[in-house]
Amino acid sequence: QVQLVESGGGLVQAGDSLRLSCAASGRTASTYPMGWFRQAPGKEREFVAAIRSGGSTYYADSVKGRFTISRDNAKNTVYLQMNSLKPEDTAVYYCATSPAAMSQYRITTMEFYAYWGQGTQVTVSS
Repeated sequence: QVQLVESGGGLVQAGDSLRLSCAASGRTASTYPMGWFRQAPGKEREFVAAIRSGGSTYYADSVKGRFTISRDNAKNTVYLQMNSLKPEDTAVYYCATSPAAMSQYRITTMEFYAYWGQGTQVTVSS
């Protein structure tokens, strides 16, 4: 069993930055792929970014060049650095993981993640 706890959300203005953190419990969590997803009001949850245990990263086109995912395996923590935030980035951000290796397709698809955090709200005002 893996538990995930996100933190770092808040209310910012367009152009500002935020860094989200996701702390994972479980001694093998550092070997799992980790992902960030988000869900805006009235919309489906969507992929944002993912990172493999070895450091390979994947991004949604909408955040490429602005967001950076990273991880500290010693701390079992994954981060999402969000720069140049836009009002359309407003959403609840969730981190997720799964105790299995995943293909590039699966690592960007929420259905293949087994464990989810409770989410953290990010609101970007214009």
